[in-house]
Amino acid sequence: MDVDGGRRMFQRLGSSSSSDSSSNNKQQKVCFHWRQGKCTRYPCPFLHSELPTAVNGGKRAHQGFGAEDNYRGGGGLRRSGNYNFSNSNTWGRVQSQQPGSSNRTAVKKIEKLCNHWVQGSCKFGDSCKFLHQWSTGDCFTLLAPLEGHQQVVTGIALPSGSDKLYTGSQDETVRVWDCQSGQLAGLINLGGAMGCMLSEGPWVFVGLTNLVKAWNIQTSTELSLNGPVGQVYSLVVGGDLLFAGTQEGTILAWKFNVAANCFEPAASLKGHSLAVVTLVVGGNRMYSGSMDHSIKVWSLETLQCIQTLSGHTDVVMSILCWDHFLLSASLDKTVKVWAATETGNLEVTYTHNEEHGILTLCGMHDSEAKPVLFCSCNDHCIRVYDLPSFSERGKIFSKKEVRAIQIGPGGLFFTGDGSGQVKVWKWSAEPTPIS
Repeated sequence: MDVDGGRRMFQRLGSSSSSDSSSNNKQQKVCFHWRQGKCTRYPCPFLHSELPTAVNGGKRAHQGFGAEDNYRGGGGLRRSGNYNFSNSNTWGRVQSQQPGSSNRTAVKKIEKLCNHWVQGSCKFGDSCKFLHQWSTGDCFTLLAPLEGHQQVVTGIALPSGSDKLYTGSQDETVRVWDCQSGQLAGLINLGGAMGCMLSEGPWVFVGLTNLVKAWNIQTSTELSLNGPVGQVYSLVVGGDLLFAGTQEGTILAWKFNVAANCFEPAASLKGHSLAVVTLVVGGNRMYSGSMDHSIKVWSLETLQCIQTLSGHTDVVMSILCWDHFLLSASLDKTVKVWAATETGNLEVTYTHNEEHGILTLCGMHDSEAKPVLFCSCNDHCIRVYDLPSFSERGKIFSKKEVRAIQIGPGGLFFTGDGSGQVKVWKWSAEPTPIS
């Protein structure tokens, strides 16, 4: 399992360019077929947006939603290349085929993974009517399973400068894997269930109950950050601060004191009424998703809440940033795409619907350097979509729900599921079209 020396890579995403010259000629009416997720017209004469498009010289204004080149999102989703997504009607539409690009068609849906095959007891072999593989779409290859965790995997990390992969679980352990051999290289007993994991530079942080633990893998320094009340569900670094989302709804911040070699409390951000389960930083903003169904937008300069987003009707499980857009996923079975209006406030510009509650999102490049979105649902399946069309590329199946996805170098990525299993995947060099 070669991960290029364990070097942490921040994936940069882009997308296929598309013409928006006809957007000004669209009828100011929402497309009925688009609302049902079935519109295949290109160009479509009707709007593919629930909200009226704010026009400024033919393009949607994005003031106040973060600098383009400084945009960073959860799951590695970032902008790359000279692409224009000012037109919100690009979302949810299958793009016309560009000259020289591969002829990719929709993936046929597989109804069910064979439970007997998973248990190694299916007698039908190739004639079984259920799926005997962990993925569809021929986009990626399973390299190796990493066995050992006894409960749900809640975090995966590749620290900078390390040749080790770190996985953490609610079984109260962190397992350290050798990236070259795929073998277990170390076991850390946490003394409590792990809610989340984050690596930043040489530091590895884990969220526990009433505590955040930190390890510096270069100096072997181990620190304990006190202050949280209840389980720590989310961690993110913004500027020179470490933020933690807690069970009681407070977001705590610490700043590293180099002289004292410790993290000192810096702020306590209050606003959510229930647990904060996801945090992401984009530009000079931090976004927090909560069990109270809301998303709050915080200024990293003032640490004040500047907007509350109330589009979801259930727990907001995952947030990531892409270009000038914010993507949020919820147990309400939707992924919402938010864009800034002329006033700088965020509004929903597109909603993608799933049949099951969504647990986590992750964005990355495929083998052709095109942006894709991983959408893990609570039916033990990850749907993989092209962006911004949301056309399905393939599926990844697991024994139980996947709650952790981590990008690696060289086309590698990792998944961790509710059974405790970690899988190592690699994007295929040339995806095979499915007819």
